[in-house]
Amino acid sequence: MTGPEPIRLTQYAHGGGCACKIPPGELEAVLGGLPTDVTEPAAQLLVGVATGDDAAVVRAEGGPGIVVTTDFFTPVVDDARDWGRIAAANALSDVYAMGGTPVVAVNLLGWPRDVLPFELAAEVLRGGGEVAAAAGCHLGGGHSIDDPEPKYGMAVTGLVDPDRLLRNDAARPGQPLSLTKPLGIGVLNTRHKRTGERFPQAVEAMTALNRDAAAAALRAGAVCATDVTGFGLLGHLFKMMRASGTSAELDIAAVPYLDGARDAVRAGFVSGGTRRNLDWVRPHLDAGAAPDEDQLLLADAQTSGGLLVVGEVPGAPVIGHVLPAADAVIALR
Repeated sequence: MTGPEPIRLTQYAHGGGCACKIPPGELEAVLGGLPTDVTEPAAQLLVGVATGDDAAVVRAEGGPGIVVTTDFFTPVVDDARDWGRIAAANALSDVYAMGGTPVVAVNLLGWPRDVLPFELAAEVLRGGGEVAAAAGCHLGGGHSIDDPEPKYGMAVTGLVDPDRLLRNDAARPGQPLSLTKPLGIGVLNTRHKRTGERFPQAVEAMTALNRDAAAAALRAGAVCATDVTGFGLLGHLFKMMRASGTSAELDIAAVPYLDGARDAVRAGFVSGGTRRNLDWVRPHLDAGAAPDEDQLLLADAQTSGGLLVVGEVPGAPVIGHVLPAADAVIALR
């Protein structure tokens, strides 16, 4: 006799991971109309929505910087515990990308209670708790709702030295660009969703904390960084260069990729989010003779990707350089 077919969580969501993000152009149009003035604020806002950075940072008088962020998404893999681990690492990453240390998180869970067993939800939460514990971050409860699609993530609070912030608006011409994780997570996840094939190398990359990379960047004197997630390397680099009033040149041969990523893009496993990323950046891109395959991989919607650091990070490849402002914000060479 054979047992029941295993539940494939990715089949219960229209997309997966950070590829489900609202396209960057549409998001900016919405955020642009929000009020930002605060009457008699209780703390100083150091980083807000103006540059689209990874998290908000506030500081009460005489105190440390407080980093606040949240991130959640639909299943990016079929294994419930792995999904929880990935979602937690991804949420914590925003704090590391600001140069901070996560100290407490709360769970965010949406679950189709009449469709999927709660035993799977428990596995998701267990995976998230394991990663939070490994990060030294308290997990203090959370919130759940009955939702047609499963969703999971965390709201995270961290601490940071206000004088040692990593921001996305502090790039200066002449500085190198380092990338701390290989690209290709998005196309491998898309292949997994469509075929059921498993890619342990993608899970390993997504569950790896950006803690050590952030610490290395700070030791190297970096002041500018961002994490590479749903807008792809090109999208996040464009936001960084625009915020800094600079441009960049990428050496496409120096960009690292996960095993199987090129095969996946050649086989057509490209998400709609990746194509929207490329469409958004294209007016600001000098692609030169870069093949379409490379452009798609550079725009690939990552989930829990690495840090893009302005500066040299030991052990991370240098993939380009910051240049003075130019008509083309990003040039591929």
